Amino acid sequence: MPVLILSERVAEQVLDDYEAATGRRFDEVWDGVTYIMPEPDNEHFDLSAFFVWVFRSVFDPASGHRAGGPANVSDQPDDWRRNFRVPDISVFLAGNPAQDRGTHWFGGPDLAIEIISPGDRSRDKFDFYARIGTREVLILDRDPWQMELYQLDQGELQLRGTVTTAGGVLTSTVTPFKFQLVDAQPRPQVKITHTGTGQEWVG
Repeated sequence: MPVLILSERVAEQVLDDYEAATGRRFDEVWDGVTYIMPEPDNEHFDLSAFFVWVFRSVFDPASGHRAGGPANVSDQPDDWRRNFRVPDISVFLAGNPAQDRGTHWFGGPDLAIEIISPGDRSRDKFDFYARIGTREVLILDRDPWQMELYQLDQGELQLRGTVTTAGGVLTSTVTPFKFQLVDAQPRPQVKITHTGTGQEWVG
């Protein structure tokens, strides 16, 4: 159950207790308001690892590409903790104008992926992602299972397609990948196809 704490003293105590229990100070800050997101489950971790494995097998860091798991992305060059989001997976291609500030990226990735957990607010991040120049956002929803691809168009992230286990293909315009869902047990699987080589990964 969400709880809104307006008392600064109580909020600081709650955040201190949260840091002591989890080792994390906070998960995200939206315009000065701290958001502690739902804890990822094991399935979430497995899916995240799959995406990162595929992307790192294709994007060579020596060529200036960066692909990985959760990363702090902000519209603040220095005092980034005042306003930042943390996509589950981020791809920064060589030539992306976002700046690696060590603790955070000042600017958006070429591709951000959000794996939905119950109660999270991934879709509420779209305005922020668009504002910092995120070119594509892939949403993986698990209840029911579906994927949505959003692309930046005239300053807004626009829905370009939705796929389910019944079929469909989402084609990225900024990375060399197509995304599908495959009906399987004990859960549906994500299929990624390299549009240049035809190589496929399923996980």
